[in-house]
Amino acid sequence: MPGVADRVYLRHSTDKQTDARQRHALTALLAAGAPVYEDPATSSRQLSLDRAGFTTLLHEAAVGDTIRIADAARLFRSVADILALRPVLIRRGLHLRVESGLLSGIDLASDDPGTKMMVSVLAAVLEFQRDMISENTREGVAAAQAASKTLGRPAALDHDKAITIVEEYRQGVAIKALARKHRVAPKTIRRVLDAAGARNLPDAPPTNTGEQHRMPASDLDATLDLPGLLADHLRTTGDETVRQALASGQTIRRGRGYSVRITAPLALHRAALEQSAALAEAGPTERKAHRVYAARVTAAVQATRLHPS
Repeated sequence: MPGVADRVYLRHSTDKQTDARQRHALTALLAAGAPVYEDPATSSRQLSLDRAGFTTLLHEAAVGDTIRIADAARLFRSVADILALRPVLIRRGLHLRVESGLLSGIDLASDDPGTKMMVSVLAAVLEFQRDMISENTREGVAAAQAASKTLGRPAALDHDKAITIVEEYRQGVAIKALARKHRVAPKTIRRVLDAAGARNLPDAPPTNTGEQHRMPASDLDATLDLPGLLADHLRTTGDETVRQALASGQTIRRGRGYSVRITAPLALHRAALEQSAALAEAGPTERKAHRVYAARVTAAVQATRLHPS
């Protein structure tokens, strides 16, 4: 296929590590001028589809392009990650090749039965490797705790308390009141709300506490196009209702990208927006996709207010 290209992907886990070994394995490609996409200081626990550098690669890649990595662990280290990644690559017509080790020369994005079997075995091996690392970490933590050592910086708010804060905010409690109640700074409350996308949603409580808070008609259906970046993210992180809506939606191709056209109650669109809120804090491409979808949801909600059925 004319015009196809190789695209190099690099990742290392911490600031103390480098990508020198990866670059050595990919020397020929780098010398040939292949474009490079990097996710430095990025944990392997973060799914590849949630990484800024890799998602930029996906959006710039054309059908027939090949993603080149030094070793499999640079891109995925869990069953969930590789199972989420393969359908995306296959759907976009991309190839994935590892440059060193036993997997070199194999297109891991191929959809033939032999590759499927090999990927399943590879995923199991990588999962075992990750579990061993986790076990060693737990043993190290236990030993440190037994020695009365303090590990890490304590979090200001745990997961359950963060959920409570979002719920209270939606009920109309002001940010400063939440900060006083939970004994944290207002900026901490804002970070929690922004991470959940609560302050961007159209039904966020008004700053004037005397104004009556009106909920949108959440049971009304709306047909909205959900950007492909958000769709890829929600297929692995969204709840069952959102994933079912994606599965029944219509894929709309737009150049190298795509959207999923979903007809569903506004409540579902708002849930999808909130569940993809992590992308609002990712790279510029992800932020734009989240912002576009948020604008569509907001416009749909406003339309129901202006023209209620």
